[in-house]
Amino acid sequence: MNSHAIVWLVLTVLTCISLTTGIAAQTLDGSPYIPGKDANIDLYFGSWLDSEPYITHGTLIERDILTQGDPLNPPAKGAVLSYVNRFTHATLETGTHTEPVTLEGEQEILYILSGDGKMKSRGESQDLYSGICVLVPADCEFSLDNTGSEPLTMYLISEPIPDDFRPNENILVRDENTLPITSTNVHWIHIEKSFFKTKDGLGTLENVITIQFDPWTIGHPHSHNPGVEEAWTQVTGESIAFMGKQIRKQPVGTGYMIPPDGKTPHSNINTTDMPVKMFYFARYRDHEVRK
Repeated sequence: MNSHAIVWLVLTVLTCISLTTGIAAQTLDGSPYIPGKDANIDLYFGSWLDSEPYITHGTLIERDILTQGDPLNPPAKGAVLSYVNRFTHATLETGTHTEPVTLEGEQEILYILSGDGKMKSRGESQDLYSGICVLVPADCEFSLDNTGSEPLTMYLISEPIPDDFRPNENILVRDENTLPITSTNVHWIHIEKSFFKTKDGLGTLENVITIQFDPWTIGHPHSHNPGVEEAWTQVTGESIAFMGKQIRKQPVGTGYMIPPDGKTPHSNINTTDMPVKMFYFARYRDHEVRK
């Protein structure tokens, strides 16, 4: 992006903030930017491309995007989660399969990015391909097979479940390619498709969706209060992440969580001529779980 485009972008953001009404306007911080006092936004970003690989499920290669830490004072880059165990990029290499796994005290959400495979669970088989999202409940054995000619890649969320929570009996599968659009104007311009909500069997999280931004659009800047854990990760294209009083490029594979301090606004801006897509998950508040 050239200097003229950056100036235009900043002016656009400032104009949007000045015109904002309602809750977001009440929670935006109008004080000048002061390094060391304002949130160090770089600590709230993570990319699997910068992470070391480790093995889970026998053969699944995971690389961290966001990990557990302190959402108000991250001890390391991306160590911001307090409600979710981990959020990673996972790869199952060609011609391999995982061990049968039964999750205990946690559930996993797998959002397939590329490749072809199958998930086997309780005598049934589910095809895996780009756009498939699977909620794997606790106490339900499953395994993954790569049946294609390239790596099977995915975003993986591990969420803990409360002691008195009743998980689904079987895996729950949604296909983004056939899901209806649930909204075209969340935060002004977000085009949303919903995978899972609390009623679908989430234990700690309350929402797992994808969001698309049309070319040259900006989402409604707003902040989040303590207790909110909301993460945005680039799936296709590249956007500009606006957080606090700064902006950053957000390429594919990079995710961030918003500081839940009630004063750090966030949004994403598509400055390209093509739509971009993001993967989103959130926990908003203490809520009743299924028992």
